[in-house]
Amino acid sequence: MFKEFKEFAVKGNVIDMAVGIIIGAAFGTIVNSLVADIIMPPIGLLLGKVDFANLFFILKEGTVLPPYATVADAKKAGAVTLNYGLFLNTITSFLIVAFSVFLLVKNINRLKREKEAPSAVPITKECPYCLSIVPLKAIRCSHCTSDLK
Repeated sequence: MFKEFKEFAVKGNVIDMAVGIIIGAAFGTIVNSLVADIIMPPIGLLLGKVDFANLFFILKEGTVLPPYATVADAKKAGAVTLNYGLFLNTITSFLIVAFSVFLLVKNINRLKREKEAPSAVPITKECPYCLSIVPLKAIRCSHCTSDLK
């Protein structure tokens, strides 16, 4: 049983998948930083100095009465909040990751199509007597033994 598990664990596909997951997690961290630290601050500034990470509705007040400046302050006070700003950041992160994956898959598919494209030079010909397919360089048909020119 251990031998079977070892064979499964060291197969190329499993290792490739593990590497992909690790790189994907790191990529997700970079994208989250891009959204939270680079993209959303200028958008918030354009919309009137809004910090999207701190956009929330108070569903239930906490022990300390509002207003709460940040989501962290509201959580510390025990308030129940609906954090739609964080949700907008998460949606933006998802869209960036999804678009990046789309571009990656699109380019991989393009490369596959280029490799699979049939060659323009024919490698076979048709025998004029028996209509069989024979190699282009053949001088005699392998099916009817006719001389080919």
